[in-house]
Amino acid sequence: MKDITGKVAVVTGAGRGIGRAVAVELAQTGARVVLASRSITELEETARMAGSGSVVPTDVRKNDDIHRLLEHAASKFGPVDILVNAAGIGVAGPVVDFSDSDYDVILDTNLKSIFFACRGVLPSMIERCTGHIINIASIAGKVGSANLAVYCASKFGVVGFTQALAEEVRQHGIRVSLICPGSTDTSFLGSSSKSSKSREKMLSPSDIAHAVTMIVTQEANSFISEVVIRPTMKP
Repeated sequence: MKDITGKVAVVTGAGRGIGRAVAVELAQTGARVVLASRSITELEETARMAGSGSVVPTDVRKNDDIHRLLEHAASKFGPVDILVNAAGIGVAGPVVDFSDSDYDVILDTNLKSIFFACRGVLPSMIERCTGHIINIASIAGKVGSANLAVYCASKFGVVGFTQALAEEVRQHGIRVSLICPGSTDTSFLGSSSKSSKSREKMLSPSDIAHAVTMIVTQEANSFISEVVIRPTMKP
């Protein structure tokens, strides 16, 4: 395993769920972690759980906020080595009931924010010929589901963007990886959307965090382009 001690890692969506688990595990593996989400209270709790971490309240839908986040990381620790885009939101419901604002919030949070963050870290990574970007998508980025059309559209977009970006920057020594989790025990789609599923059979956020660690500790001559994680038993 490649040692990531001292590497600078920015994790979006770090206030809870998958992002929190990723941030905690990266910190415990030795990375210097910068934590981003909208809630400073949740971020501070993540930092306590991780034992370290620099907290930056961030609305990932806003390019100015992403720029400020990355500037903070660079000034405090140095250039970003690892970017994990884990921020996400889901709204379930029939398309006919969706408002324009629902659509915009989902696409801006799940897809546009990844574009902003990747664009922000790439110049430094290209200059240094190193770096790792991990985008958290979903099984919903592979297969459509009723009442999740807009969410699926955003995650299909993450899959396509990640695959294309990986080909674009691999010549610079930059590794871009995709993780597509199945049903995970988080609150981000709301309790009603998961009421029929058995929580104990779901993935835990730590399962996805373990995959992130596996990816970023690969030796430099190879990279894991995509990981699909499913619960052993259907929830």
